[in-house]
Amino acid sequence: MLALPARRILGIDPGTATVGYGVLDCPDKNSLQFVAAGVIQTPRTLDAGSRLKMIREDLASIISEYSPDIAVVEALFFFKNAKTVIPVAQARGVILECAASLGVPAAEYTPMQVKLTLTGYGKADKKEVQHILSKVLQLDTIIKPDDAADALALAICYARMTALTAKAETAELKLS
Repeated sequence: MLALPARRILGIDPGTATVGYGVLDCPDKNSLQFVAAGVIQTPRTLDAGSRLKMIREDLASIISEYSPDIAVVEALFFFKNAKTVIPVAQARGVILECAASLGVPAAEYTPMQVKLTLTGYGKADKKEVQHILSKVLQLDTIIKPDDAADALALAICYARMTALTAKAETAELKLS
């Protein structure tokens, strides 16, 4: 079995009103341990700048508390609602800047990549993803709200993709 170095992974589902986060420990390629999940909520009564400031401050606190080795952020790939794409992009920018400023590298995956990695189907619905999350993390309950579940799914996607990459690199070395 190929072992990976112990990692703490912070998954982040960006938004303006709600930012989901999920923290996993990944001690080896076959183990994922649930650490925490939750959301950063910003009041709709605040202006955009104040909401982004709140996201940055709360995320900095989360990074300080959990000390992740990597932040995995949902990439914007396709957006149905043109009114929300710009605010979500702004939140992503704040999230990426915050992680970089605190010395945490970032990775990005699209929702389709995450769903494909977790369920084997890139167009799986939220219930399917939440069900798989509970099984993979050996939890008795479904992670709620959806934003926190999506953040954990991002963290699992990263762990699985990293394990596959390491396995492929090892196979290449053996062939050389």
